[in-house]
Amino acid sequence: MSNVLILGANGQIARLAEQQLLAETKHHLTLFLRNAKRLPIADATRETVIEGDATDPAALSKAMVGIDIVYANLGGGKTIETQAKAVVQAMDLAKVQRLIWISTLGIYNEVPGAFGKWNHEQLDGGYLEPYTAAARVIEHSNLDYTIIRPAWLSNNDTVDYELTHRDDLFKGTEVSRKSVADLVTKLINDPKQAVKDSLGVNQPHTDGAKPSFY
Repeated sequence: MSNVLILGANGQIARLAEQQLLAETKHHLTLFLRNAKRLPIADATRETVIEGDATDPAALSKAMVGIDIVYANLGGGKTIETQAKAVVQAMDLAKVQRLIWISTLGIYNEVPGAFGKWNHEQLDGGYLEPYTAAARVIEHSNLDYTIIRPAWLSNNDTVDYELTHRDDLFKGTEVSRKSVADLVTKLINDPKQAVKDSLGVNQPHTDGAKPSFY
């Protein structure tokens, strides 16, 4: 059993990961979000809710006492780099090593072809720059991190995905939130997987493909 801190716990992927972790594991979950009233407790014996700001290293460090794994499901656009710096600082202070960080596709210019061009057109106005900068903060840290870069997200009720790595071209165009939550759960359950890697996540184009770390 691990003590897992979920940052941005009211996010859609985070809620799905919470459900899967409660159903399939014995981990204790600490749910960190700005407004605690927005998040109902599913299992009071295994969940603790903390209200706080993910740009505040002191609040984060306090929430990390006794934590084994941090899963950051943060948004915030231009504040995401600030949040990344605060998370790294807090983890260093709390001596927590393992981080799972949700980012977005396109931060390495890794999306090929027409979809890559379309993706950049949709994310113009500097949207990708803060996420690229945040990923750089994580990658330059001493943490045992995994960055996850999902394709365009759907609410499809399916778990079907494949992975690419830091220097690979992205393969697909979409993936379900349930698939990303499943990957997060697998990394929490086996935290030695994909350490210091950046994983692209997409639904395979062909039937029968299995998600694999290698």
